[in-house]
Amino acid sequence: MGLGLLAVLAPSVHRRIQLSRAKHRSLAGHSRMAKRLARWLPGYSLDENAFFDCDGAPATVRALRQKAFFELAQTLQQRHPLSIQASAAARENITDMQFIAAYRVPFQFSRLVQEHLKVGSFWQSAQGVQVTDLDGQIFYDLTGSYGVNVFGADFYKKTMAEGMTRTQALGPVLGSYHPVVADNAERLKAISGLDEVSFHMSGTEAVMQAVRLARYHTRRKNIVRFCGAYHGWWEDVQPGPGNPMPPRETYTLSDMNPRSLEVLRTRKDIACVLINPLQALHPNANAPGDSTLVDSSRRAAYDRDAYTAWLRQLRQVCTEKGIALIFDEVFLGFRLAEGGAQAYFGIQADLVTYGKTLGGGFPVGVVCGKSNWMRRFNEKHPADICFARGTFNAHPAVMGAMSAFLDALKTPEIKALYDGLDEKWNGRARRFNETMTQHGLPLQAANMSSVWTLFYTQPSRYNWMLQYYLRRHGLALSWVGTGRLIFSLNYSDDDFAAVLQKFVLAAQQMQADGWWWDSPELSNKRIRRRILKETLLK
Repeated sequence: MGLGLLAVLAPSVHRRIQLSRAKHRSLAGHSRMAKRLARWLPGYSLDENAFFDCDGAPATVRALRQKAFFELAQTLQQRHPLSIQASAAARENITDMQFIAAYRVPFQFSRLVQEHLKVGSFWQSAQGVQVTDLDGQIFYDLTGSYGVNVFGADFYKKTMAEGMTRTQALGPVLGSYHPVVADNAERLKAISGLDEVSFHMSGTEAVMQAVRLARYHTRRKNIVRFCGAYHGWWEDVQPGPGNPMPPRETYTLSDMNPRSLEVLRTRKDIACVLINPLQALHPNANAPGDSTLVDSSRRAAYDRDAYTAWLRQLRQVCTEKGIALIFDEVFLGFRLAEGGAQAYFGIQADLVTYGKTLGGGFPVGVVCGKSNWMRRFNEKHPADICFARGTFNAHPAVMGAMSAFLDALKTPEIKALYDGLDEKWNGRARRFNETMTQHGLPLQAANMSSVWTLFYTQPSRYNWMLQYYLRRHGLALSWVGTGRLIFSLNYSDDDFAAVLQKFVLAAQQMQADGWWWDSPELSNKRIRRRILKETLLK
């Protein structure tokens, strides 16, 4: 039976099949299946004997790796004793630190890594593009403060101080507003090209409100997100592993796929479509982290023209079907262009969420939207409301820092950072890749402007070790390791050259220590088969 005939004779079955065909084939596209597998997957740790030759390396390579591992552990301990001690003590009380420690590397290696390769989580200062730990050791900062740090640490120190100065006379008065709030709203309307603004306490909360507004105005319950996209940790937009609830009202569809457009055209229960533009760097894949770096199959690539064309198609379908198109710019907002991703791609959304950097160093979430989507009450039915409040919404200190941030956007110094931005960072990525190739190192980078993902060109189970060699050479990465490097835009050519040199030294040392041992028989497929065998034996 063809799909056309099925649509006539059994429309509900046809819609179900159509929806299934629009999902990505990976586990990231099938939330329920991923949750079931997560419950089944047994945890196990490689003992010290298996830890160093689980890829079938010969005894000489195993001995080389083992010696290098403990020497690296000793070096880190000697250089950063205060930072490591403080982190170990705090970890007992802070659950986030426990989670991060456990998931820096694939779980099979985690026990031995946590026991020996200790790293610090505390910093005493930040300056320029660098951070300093409790032992006075200086690192180049590649964490980007999870997206907050667009313009450099000194920039945010200044906006935070200026913000406090502007609003300190009002202090902690909440519920009503400091005058800077009205000015911030006007400027955000101009930046977003939208009509109204609401302030929130985090990016996650802003996305929650945008989705709630879409449901309120469409009277539909279901939302569409795309495979691999992150929109915060709350239930509806993170329906797979990590959420105790199964997916209920969320469709996870394949990104950049015509079948997904067909679902949007034909279903009548979709309230909104959520877009995280960062997915253009790794469509249909979860945010890359070294905890899942079990082999060398990780890839990333960015095609601006192709993604722009996709967004235009989405915009057209959403307009035709009365679906709210929501741009989640909490992470990328103000990094790609002064006007954010909307300006960068030339696409107008119905609702846009901002966060992170917009707070000028303080926590914030913002929703900007067209007036017909933003209204939270019905004048004809006074009990019909879409409630959203928060004690710390529009906190004076945050609003003051936001005002200072928005002022700075108009300065020649900041405007200059946006000139030729893509060309600058694409050129740096090319230089990085050419340098790695010239030195015979199995490492490459894909970038979306100043956000990078590293991937590996030679099969290996030990790529996650690179983050520790990079730390030894003075590069600070976030807990996801080489999966995401976030450069602040104030990185000079000299700063970048220093980072590149440190990458070469770290990768060369890792290579010399045997972690990238190669064999004609070693492949990503063989590695995955070996991991499956290990798992089944547990």
